This record gives sequence, C-alpha cells and structure tokens, in this order.
Amino acid sequence: MRPEQIEKKSCELIEARVPSHPFNRRQWLVVKRMIHATADFELVHTTVFHPRSLQAGIQALRSGAVIITDTNMVKAGISMKRLRGFGTKVCCAISRRAVAKEARITGTTRAAAAMRSLAPLMKGSLVAVGNAPTALREVLAIAGDRAHRPALIIGVPVGMVDAAESKEQLIASGLPFITVRGEKGGSPLAASVVNALALLSAEDKHE
Repeated sequence: MRPEQIEKKSCELIEARVPSHPFNRRQWLVVKRMIHATADFELVHTTVFHPRSLQAGIQALRSGAVIITDTNMVKAGISMKRLRGFGTKVCCAISRRAVAKEARITGTTRAAAAMRSLAPLMKGSLVAVGNAPTALREVLAIAGDRAHRPALIIGVPVGMVDAAESKEQLIASGLPFITVRGEKGGSPLAASVVNALALLSAEDKHE
C-alpha cells in the first residue's frame, strides 16, 4: 500500500473503533492523528484542549510563527512539507554546546536550559514539548513574562516523574494548550499535533 493509502485506512479504522467522542470536528482531526501516531485509544479520554487552542495554533502557523521543540525527535517528526507554505521554521536547541554547558553550571536539565536559551523566540510561537517535564516547567516559567508568551503550548511530556504534574500545571496556567493527562506522552505525539495543526491551517486557507 502507498503511504497515503495506509494513512487513509488507519483513519477509517480509528473512526470504526471510536463511534462516539466528546470532540468537535477540528479537535477530532487532531486526536485522530495522535491515535494514528501512537495506536493509543486512551487519548480519546485523556486529551484536553484549551478553548482557544486550535484557533491560536492555526493563526500562529498561518502567520509564519516559529515552532520550538524540546527534542530533535519532535523536530524530525514534524512534516516540513506541510509547513512549507507558511514560511515557518522549527527550532530545537537541545544539542547546542552552550546549552549543555549552561545545564552543567546551573544543575538543570539540558531540555530546560534549551528552552531558556530560546526564550527570545518564544513570543507568538508554537512550543511542542514531547519528552521532558522540565522543559514544560521552564516554558511555563518563561511564559509568565508576556514579552515571551507563546501562542500555543503543546505539552505532552512522558514519564513517571513529574510528567502528569507538569501537564496539570499547564492546564491550570490559563495559557492556550493541548495536552494529555497522566504519564503518557512522547515525541511522536507532540509532532502529530503540530502536523494536524498544519493540516487545519491549510484547510482554513481555502475556506
């Protein structure tokens, strides 16, 4: 089967497995792509959208906003083909030597130090965190300053330590977000949300 045929068949199978759900049309498109990326049907029950999240993400992408990721895996999973028409770029600082040095000096994680280094780019951006709860905590701290506030935070860090808690802080923050409750998450999940937003943004351009 061709890749587009596999994707179409996968979406049909997801629709068949989930005859009812609490999402509107746009939200369901996002959740379907999340399930497609992970084969995790619990996402129907754990995915949470801020009321302004999709509109904020679509507007940001259509204006060419920077996408900031916590890992290169998230960056690699984002379809640049779908983003080409928006003139945006994806930034990840996790591998920079200066970030590693800063993490050693300050005693924090490289993920948190990477987010701190990208704070000047964060205003109006899309931030996609798929791995490190410390990165999400740092983004929320940075977003406390309106001068660096992202348009949308996709916060789906994974793990046993602070993943669930950091996502609850995101939900309580009042900032536009897309997240999943609990310990599950991951880089493929974060990338799938960005890719779904790109699809919605292209769709809106023709409405």
